[in-house]
Amino acid sequence: MLTRRTLLLFTASISAVGCTARAQTTPSAANEARFGQSLWRDVTDAQWRERLEPLAFRVLRQEATERAGTSPLSSEHRHGTYVCAGCGLELFRSDWKYDSGTGWPSFFRTFSENVATKEDLLLFTPRTEYHCARCLGHQGHVFEDGPRPTGLRYCNNGAALRFVPA
Repeated sequence: MLTRRTLLLFTASISAVGCTARAQTTPSAANEARFGQSLWRDVTDAQWRERLEPLAFRVLRQEATERAGTSPLSSEHRHGTYVCAGCGLELFRSDWKYDSGTGWPSFFRTFSENVATKEDLLLFTPRTEYHCARCLGHQGHVFEDGPRPTGLRYCNNGAALRFVPA
């Protein structure tokens, strides 16, 4: 029988090491038409390991989650753009960022043509996970508890983003 403590330990271990046994990310037809032949899709794990910091590799390539409150991007307030740390694709504008109180950089809107989504059942509750549509790097999860005008909260791993000042 799973106790609350066992479930929390299980969840923490999955977050720390990532999980590669999830469903395949399925970009929309429009995303596939735009990015399906991208050379970023051909980069090997060994090449990703060379390009990325260890935490960024675990988050982007193994779907790990960084610890809440550890990303310097949570306190980034300059104007600019947030791009995928893997391939540099624009994902968010600084105007779309807000403090959700979760400990992760959060946004109420994304460049929708630049993200792919899939259902995540890892925590036994359906969630929507989103990835960079070009390199398929894991970014975070989107929830329906965000502010107006969208009501969405894109809860992003800071390790999966780079900030580009305006």
